[in-house]
Amino acid sequence: MKILIAGKNGQVGSCLVDLLEAQTELTFLALEREELDITDPVQVNKIVTEFQPDIIINAAAYTAVDKAEQECELANAINNDGPKNLAHAANRINATIIHISTDYVFDGDSAESYTESDVTAPQGEYGRSKLAGEHAVAHACPKHIILRTAWVFGEHGNNFVKTMLRLAKTRESLSVVADQFGGPTYAGDIANAILAISKQISRESNAYGVYHFSGFPHVSWHTFAEKIFEIAMDKDVILQPIKVKPITTLDYPTPAKRPANSRLNCDKIQNAFGIKQSDWQVALVRIEEYS
Repeated sequence: MKILIAGKNGQVGSCLVDLLEAQTELTFLALEREELDITDPVQVNKIVTEFQPDIIINAAAYTAVDKAEQECELANAINNDGPKNLAHAANRINATIIHISTDYVFDGDSAESYTESDVTAPQGEYGRSKLAGEHAVAHACPKHIILRTAWVFGEHGNNFVKTMLRLAKTRESLSVVADQFGGPTYAGDIANAILAISKQISRESNAYGVYHFSGFPHVSWHTFAEKIFEIAMDKDVILQPIKVKPITTLDYPTPAKRPANSRLNCDKIQNAFGIKQSDWQVALVRIEEYS
């Protein structure tokens, strides 16, 4: 099996590279933006034609949620045009595309965990660009897996865990939003889920479509922060307790609206591929690797 990865330096892309380097039965080519600009269809087609992958994994994305409100053209180019180019190229050589999406395609107003069939209604430019990318991928390549996730953290890139640990070095207390709920998701677990799908999808030809994969248990950002500091203290990553004050979304205004409910129902991916939800508390035990 040959796998092409776009976005190798992102949170998930970096974990995919680490994971695939240990897979002797697989051949992979992982490229960063300077090597593969997914918004350039000519470059995409050239690389795909030369490498002839069985699976294309799109781990590249514009993820600056607030900046997207002003940089909507750039967000759309990376999150919509880029996936479309990759999907067209995949379809041309009869490859499968696995595309990573987000909880931001939903409005966040539901009282329940979101299923794959729930109505999408993004509330900001970032979510709209990601939903457009989903539609583009599904339209361009029938052999597609769209994997929605949420609250990603890990060793690589910027994320909430790293921000909390950085702030803890100079603060004795922090205010964290307590009325937004979701499932923190370890990037390495996303990479493992993608690899598991990659190995099974050729035998499960009826399994193409949209899936959710995120962490459990569901918590607020405030509770997540408290757990981060608790484990960081136990591991001597921080040397003094941090008081975490709960605040509301209204207390912390941002240019882009955040979903109040980012909880994703992950039953479908477990039923189709035997993939269980990520346990973020287990991943946090290695918290010294994120600091």
